[in-house]
Amino acid sequence: MTTRRKFLGTAAMAAPAALATPALAQSTITWRMQTYAGPALAEHVVDPAIAMFNKIAGDRMQIELFYADQLVPTGELFRAMQNGTIDAVQSDDDSMASPTEVTVFGGYFPFASRYSLDVPVLFNQYGLNEIWDEEYSKVGVKHISAGAWDPCHFATKDPIRSLEDLKGKRVFTFPTAGRFLAQFGVVPVTLPWEDIEVAMQTGELDGIAWSGITEDYTVGWSKVTNYFLTNNISGAWAGSFFANMDRWNELPEDLQALFRVCCDQSHYYRQWWYWGGEAQLRVHGTDLELTSIPDAEWQTVEDAARVFWDEIAAESPTKAKVVEVFKKYNADMQKAGRPYRYG
Repeated sequence: MTTRRKFLGTAAMAAPAALATPALAQSTITWRMQTYAGPALAEHVVDPAIAMFNKIAGDRMQIELFYADQLVPTGELFRAMQNGTIDAVQSDDDSMASPTEVTVFGGYFPFASRYSLDVPVLFNQYGLNEIWDEEYSKVGVKHISAGAWDPCHFATKDPIRSLEDLKGKRVFTFPTAGRFLAQFGVVPVTLPWEDIEVAMQTGELDGIAWSGITEDYTVGWSKVTNYFLTNNISGAWAGSFFANMDRWNELPEDLQALFRVCCDQSHYYRQWWYWGGEAQLRVHGTDLELTSIPDAEWQTVEDAARVFWDEIAAESPTKAKVVEVFKKYNADMQKAGRPYRYG
């Protein structure tokens, strides 16, 4: 099924793009880039940035963008980029099965952030950029920049109003989030992104813990789920733009700078699109009924996250270094008080 979908998807989606591409000079640099996002989501999280890059770069360079699982399955994105099958990738470290020491922190690392602005501050002011750059340089990949997406919430068929309600629920989620949530009885399920809507309809899945409410509405998941849990396990998804190191080094400095600027534009767009969308759809959305687990009970999950952090830190010195960054950052935010942290 995956092979058939990948073949049909590539043929159906790549062909029109090729026909629409203007004739290019023989000297034009061409890249193939794949995102973890499906077409509906990519319209917001990556399409505008790549369109901007192509428009400004013109005949000097063009990037052909492919969506989730279109060239290779998402779990093979890193290897494909490393060996040059794909030139660049937009994904979190966790989903693309990066072999680095920082992989576990990509996507949704439990309670590492509370708000989307936490992610760029952690990378740009608390040292994560340097750690990611070092780790990816070891494996022939350029880590270009990291940014925030939406928080991680459950969207489910049945209402979740207590931790007991999570037990036995088959949930599509990220690898590390699934590993953490399993202690509360959640059954993590891995499926191709494009199969999630059907899996919810057929009963193969009971819920989704992959995004916030903005994505639930944008990609159609709000039509196949009934309830949205307002408690989240992370304030923002952390994902990045990456490139094959050789391809990156071959680019002139001004094209490298242009690509970085377009990545930054993408990060900025998501910052306000998700932040506004999460609130607007909670208040005005009509597909999903909101539910909550009481704060006192949910504190059990937050406390378990700190134990999980220490378990991860014990796995390697690099992981310990990242966990220490999270601890210092969150302690600083707590001491800073409102509006950075409450309580």
